[in-house]
Amino acid sequence: MTVQRYGGASVTFDSPAEGYGMRSRVRRTTTRSVRLGRGPRIACINKAHTDLGVDFTKLVRVLQAFVDECLVPVWRTPARLVPARRELPGAWTLVFLDDADHAKSLGYHKLLKNRRPLARVFVRSSLKNHEPVSLVASHELAEMLVDPGNNFWCLGPKRKLYAYEVCDAVEQEAFKLDGLAMSNFLCPPYFENIRQAKSTRFDFLGKVTRPFQVLRGGFALVRTRGKKTLEFGSVAKERDFHKEDRRYHRSQYR
Repeated sequence: MTVQRYGGASVTFDSPAEGYGMRSRVRRTTTRSVRLGRGPRIACINKAHTDLGVDFTKLVRVLQAFVDECLVPVWRTPARLVPARRELPGAWTLVFLDDADHAKSLGYHKLLKNRRPLARVFVRSSLKNHEPVSLVASHELAEMLVDPGNNFWCLGPKRKLYAYEVCDAVEQEAFKLDGLAMSNFLCPPYFENIRQAKSTRFDFLGKVTRPFQVLRGGFALVRTRGKKTLEFGSVAKERDFHKEDRRYHRSQYR
């Protein structure tokens, strides 16, 4: 599979899972090939009046390809994305809204009372920050699929607990799939403290070289002695982060 780094050169993988001892088991990067079932149904709802910058049907189709061809071979998290006008019974939800203020009427970014995960993409805020809607959507989709309950933590260096947020540490790294920007994401060995540096692939694009590394444009939510803090990959990222509206980010509700 060949993907194009967002704003850069292309990179080819024999299989996204190569390096985890799974190459012989993953011959085609589709949900059917890894025999995981169909996974949850995710209703994709566009409630934004702002132009997304991409046809919504194409966006949903490419996000499905992102799940099937990129995420599933690494994390074993199949899902069925379907365009919808409203929430569907029994389904998870990925909703596109104009602003964060609109989210107050739809609940916080966590499990809803019906125990169904919800992810939000704030279109106007994303475009204002010069981030493609597809990039933000793939980020939220990946994190929702890997940790739908928003409650996974992992023991890391110095006895710190690291949240299982698979895009935050690499959130400014991206690649193109069918012409749309998709988020880079972490791979399972990233959360394994026993791994040696450069011993395997720690993220999809191969930018991370060791477990629990935070790239310059990323951050990580950690817990030490019950207190939650953020670790930033650079001073510039910390400065930019505090300028952003993160009230409805997943990390605020762990």
